Amino acid sequence: MKHLKQLILLLLIIFSLTGCYSSVSENPMNDVIPDDTVSQEVQPTEDTEEISSSEPEVPNGSSFEIHYIDVGQADAALVVCDGNYMLIDGGNPEDSSLIYSYLTKQNVEKLHTIVCSHAHDDHVGGLPAAVYNFKFENVYAPERENDIDAYNSFKNKVIEKGITIKNPKPGDSFDFGSSTVEFYGPVYDTTDLNNTSIVLKITYGETSFMFTGDAEREEEQDILNKNFDLSATVLKVGHHGGATSTTYPFLHEVMPKYAVISVGKNNQYHHPTEDVLSRLRDADVTVYRTDLNGDIIAKSDGKNVTFTTKKNEQPTVVTPTPNNYNSQGSYIGNKKSKKFHYPTCHSLPAEHNQVIFSSREEAISQGFSSCGNCHP
Repeated sequence: MKHLKQLILLLLIIFSLTGCYSSVSENPMNDVIPDDTVSQEVQPTEDTEEISSSEPEVPNGSSFEIHYIDVGQADAALVVCDGNYMLIDGGNPEDSSLIYSYLTKQNVEKLHTIVCSHAHDDHVGGLPAAVYNFKFENVYAPERENDIDAYNSFKNKVIEKGITIKNPKPGDSFDFGSSTVEFYGPVYDTTDLNNTSIVLKITYGETSFMFTGDAEREEEQDILNKNFDLSATVLKVGHHGGATSTTYPFLHEVMPKYAVISVGKNNQYHHPTEDVLSRLRDADVTVYRTDLNGDIIAKSDGKNVTFTTKKNEQPTVVTPTPNNYNSQGSYIGNKKSKKFHYPTCHSLPAEHNQVIFSSREEAISQGFSSCGNCHP
């Protein structure tokens, strides 16, 4: 199945490079309308992946989880492995108290590692709260700095505590509990801060988690040129779902099963863009979003990844019956991705990319495969 997805994405890359591919869709994946009447935490949602691989098993008693913290139109994540804590970004400056309270609720006393993906306010903004209030051992940040209050405060406090900020190089790595952290970017320095983003992958047993900061197509291509193994179970989508990140070539190499988008509700940038949602949909990726799901927690036992969300704003899936289809045909295919769906599927393509089949057999005979969301 993974090879089929890679082939489909490769074809889409070719189409996009020749101008033959259109990513416009009227029905974005997981672009559900939140229920604004829900004001308190509801029963969490769960999704689990099972992976078969020859990778070694994790030690008995080991544990691993990532908290993708809802900081609106910003980024922050807390990684926990075997009692060790790593904070990747800290949201905006106004998220400082949120970061402090979240770490406190997780019983954090000392951070093994702090990562500032790059020196923009919406990533470094809340990190001063961490360096002021918690002990820490290691700090990573790009070489390129930014003369803003949040970054200067972060940098000065780290120096005051006698810690040297490390500028990771592609190929660098370190052990974090029973997991391994590998750095892939930035490959080059540039005045474009987004493209100085630290890109890293955390591998735990047979599962792995990619973080990309705000890296855009230029940095993604630089990383691709280094020929790293970029495959990952979960992708933290770059630049809050902006159109110039998570390009088809990069997505083709990562080939995630799940994606997490840290994004603010009704933000002025219209993130996540339909371009990115369409690419993820074509790759058959299950998407979680902080604007819809709130805090998102991914847990791994080394083989399985389980997601728990603070808010349940996913659509209720109703098992279709043949009577649902008579007005539209039994199945709807996507001309671009070569997937076919139930008409009730929330991953339907735009109307101009649809083809109607009267039976499942007809869809398969024409080279279409079943959608990974509605499983027709």
